[in-house]
Amino acid sequence: MAWILRVKDKFSAAHFLKDYHGKCEKIHGHTFEVEVYIEVRELNQTGIGFDFIEIKEKLSNILPDHKLLNEIYDFNPSAENLSRHFYYELKKYYPVKKVVVWESENASAEYSEDI
Repeated sequence: MAWILRVKDKFSAAHFLKDYHGKCEKIHGHTFEVEVYIEVRELNQTGIGFDFIEIKEKLSNILPDHKLLNEIYDFNPSAENLSRHFYYELKKYYPVKKVVVWESENASAEYSEDI
C-alpha cells in the first residue's frame, strides 16, 4: 500500500545547450514546470504523509528562478539533466519516486531510478 504525493512549481530561466548544433545552442528562455512525485507508505495521526506546504517550500528553494542556468550549474542544463539534479536535491528530504521537468507544455523529461 502506498500513496504518491505530487507537487508542482514553476520557474523562469534562460539557458543554452552546449554541443547541440541547432537553435537551442543559442541563449533562450523557458517557463519550466517541475513535478515531484513522493511515495508515502504510512500516514501520520492527521492522515497525511508529508505536508504539501513543506514540500512546496523545499521545491521552491531549489528552483533557480530568473537565472541563466549555465552560470549556476556545472552541467549542460537540459531538461534531462535538470530533472536528475532536482531529483537528487529533493531525495535528501523525501522518498522521491520521480521528477518531471517540463520545458514547454508539449515537452518534458522525467528522471527516476525505478525505470
